[in-house]
Amino acid sequence: MAPLTISSAYTPPLPSHALASQLPSPMSPVLSLHRRIVSLAVAAASASVRQDSSTWTPAPLSLVRAASSDSSLFHISVDVSDYPDLVSAHTTAGQYLQLRLPSAAHAKPTFLAIASPPSLAAARGEFEFLVKRVEGSTADLLCCLKTGDVVEMSGVMGRGFEIDRISSTEDAQTIIIFATGSGISPIRSLIESGFSANERPDVRLYYGARNLQRMAYQDRFKNWESLGVKIVPVLSRPDDSWKGERGYVQAVFSRAKQILDASSTAAVLCGHKAMTEEVTSVLMANGVPHDKILKNF
Repeated sequence: MAPLTISSAYTPPLPSHALASQLPSPMSPVLSLHRRIVSLAVAAASASVRQDSSTWTPAPLSLVRAASSDSSLFHISVDVSDYPDLVSAHTTAGQYLQLRLPSAAHAKPTFLAIASPPSLAAARGEFEFLVKRVEGSTADLLCCLKTGDVVEMSGVMGRGFEIDRISSTEDAQTIIIFATGSGISPIRSLIESGFSANERPDVRLYYGARNLQRMAYQDRFKNWESLGVKIVPVLSRPDDSWKGERGYVQAVFSRAKQILDASSTAAVLCGHKAMTEEVTSVLMANGVPHDKILKNF
């Protein structure tokens, strides 16, 4: 369609009798076409509204529980057992959806990565999430709900982590995983979905948080290590008793390096933008192929 051109030149208005003579008759082709265009536009807008509202699925919460000792993170589970189409849409770790509260229509929906592996939804009819409380947000309101309260979910979105690109244990003998804060949520899904970690000589997870009180999934670390993933916790503001890595994951990794063969190294990243950008730069500077650096957005 050609762009509209708006002239800046002023045109005096026509006298009323002249204006009337310029108007098309009710049956004129010009008016008929105009009415058809308006009618189609209204119909399209109405259909769009109906389509948008139909994408929201009401479902009850099956769990609301603090996921960190300082209650900055919460475990939230939603019962989706009545929605097989929604369950079947979750096929890959790293996918996400939007969630909103019917009682707070004014609040902006929150985007949440699905923390549970697809197999859990298929077996138990649940989506599990790790929710970071942000004051005044939908996420904050969500953490104040209780089991049985109803929320509304969008459809499952995103391609997730394209794990097929690094599925070969020969081409990706080393897999380095980076997560910060609630970015560990889709990483949990990835680890528990399985990607042959035990068949690779080096699989590491650099997991950054402010302190141990804000580090989720500590109760899962032993299980993850049994699956072949070495956990490297990194605390940016630990107390004096902390003997592990300090600072930010990108700095800790840069100091450690430990990339023996860049051509057979892959990475998975999720978390703060600054972290993902800096780690990507370090990896590529050390020869790791860009197509082996996976993100879920």
